[in-house]
Amino acid sequence: MATSLTLGSQLAVNLLDAQSLLAAFGVLGVGVVMFAETGLLIGFFLPGDSLLFTAGLLCTGSGQHGVRLSLFPLLVAAAVGTLAGSQCGYLLGRKAGGALLARSRSVRLKEGAERAEELLDRYGHAKAIVLARFVPVVRTVLNPMAGALQVPVRTFTLWQVVGGLVWSLGLTLVGYALGSSVPNVDKYLLPIIAVIVVVSVLPLALELLRSRRAAKDGVSG
Repeated sequence: MATSLTLGSQLAVNLLDAQSLLAAFGVLGVGVVMFAETGLLIGFFLPGDSLLFTAGLLCTGSGQHGVRLSLFPLLVAAAVGTLAGSQCGYLLGRKAGGALLARSRSVRLKEGAERAEELLDRYGHAKAIVLARFVPVVRTVLNPMAGALQVPVRTFTLWQVVGGLVWSLGLTLVGYALGSSVPNVDKYLLPIIAVIVVVSVLPLALELLRSRRAAKDGVSG
């Protein structure tokens, strides 16, 4: 009976709520969600940024569900899920081409694909792969897009590892640091997550602004 109740609570988990996911699946859930969000197109809606931050926060014992995670296993799960997912997405894109994206009916996913392709064209492979990590949806579709566009394996692997580690470990450690230093920080979780999402988009916004200024200077010159 206890096993049935536990299974029922896991099946009833809210996939869009980071604390609900962590309460149901713990560290393992972080690895699985990171893999799905970065490697499978169906995972584009998953809360990657908020999950990493909240997981780091819960390592300090903060959180409404009374869940406490261990930092080192969490960092390993976040990194492995992120890097393995990205590499899987790249290989799928390399084999299936653009067919996977073409079949999707999601407007949001198609918009993300357009932004991902624009990033690759505008900034080159290395910078685009790193920047995409910080943009929801784009970090999901850029990996198969890179494979479909035949980005060299070595180039993709190197920069997805760099960007993936900075993103996954960075957000997790930010959550851990705030949870360790700010009492009852979980009460302000939603505003903090909103700020993190905005800040995560800043690198891309700054690059777009810089490119537009450079283009304008080139035309005026």
